[in-house]
Amino acid sequence: MPEEYAVITGGSMGLGLEFARELSSRKINTILVGLQNEGLKETCQSLKEEFGTDSVFFETDLTVKDNIVSLAKEINSSYAVFILINNAGIGGTKRFTDADVDYLDTIIQLNVRATSMVSHQLLPNLLKQPKAYILNVSSIAAFSPIGYKTVYPASKAFIDHFTRGLSRELSKTNVTVSLVSPGPMLTSPDKIERLSKQGFLGKLVALTPQKVAQVSVQKLLNGDKAIVLNTFNLLNLLLMRFVSRRYITWRVRQELETG
Repeated sequence: MPEEYAVITGGSMGLGLEFARELSSRKINTILVGLQNEGLKETCQSLKEEFGTDSVFFETDLTVKDNIVSLAKEINSSYAVFILINNAGIGGTKRFTDADVDYLDTIIQLNVRATSMVSHQLLPNLLKQPKAYILNVSSIAAFSPIGYKTVYPASKAFIDHFTRGLSRELSKTNVTVSLVSPGPMLTSPDKIERLSKQGFLGKLVALTPQKVAQVSVQKLLNGDKAIVLNTFNLLNLLLMRFVSRRYITWRVRQELETG
């Protein structure tokens, strides 16, 4: 029986890297997908040395359709994939009228098309395995429109609906499809500083990428379809779902405009 692998898009840094580390710590082989010059070769070597698992990488731009098709063809021909984590995504904060068309197109192509197409192209591989999993990374931003971000929350709303629909469609197969919607994460120094300005509440809802990856992988393997990271994440999700969208939009705009 061939060794099984987990594919992680956006696997070179941040949450994607922590997914790779968490899976490797569980003795699961990994395939990391990212852009060129992001240190993927060194990351894979480090995972091999630290955890004794196999780790390979593919450098490609997932905003290009032909790249996705070529990537999937190569993976499907060489590896048995039983986990797919669609983590690659991009956001940003800009006034809509100031954003150029390439900026907007990149968000749409990476967050929406790449997630859909990677899932579609690797699904035949996943269906061949005794048990398989897809984890799509959304965001609490999916539950409300946000001024100065505009396209990003809309793209994450797509991920939410896409995941739930695919989960229903595959409910009688060997593939479990799950969704995780993290809130703020303590990643870059800028984010940590911005969250610290929000006081006690900001510290409560924010999680480290390591914690998000750890909880997500455990609940994914347990078969949870809607992954809640902790109590505060649940409260945040409920707040974004049920509090007036007009208020949330106004509040976020106030924060962005005041820095």
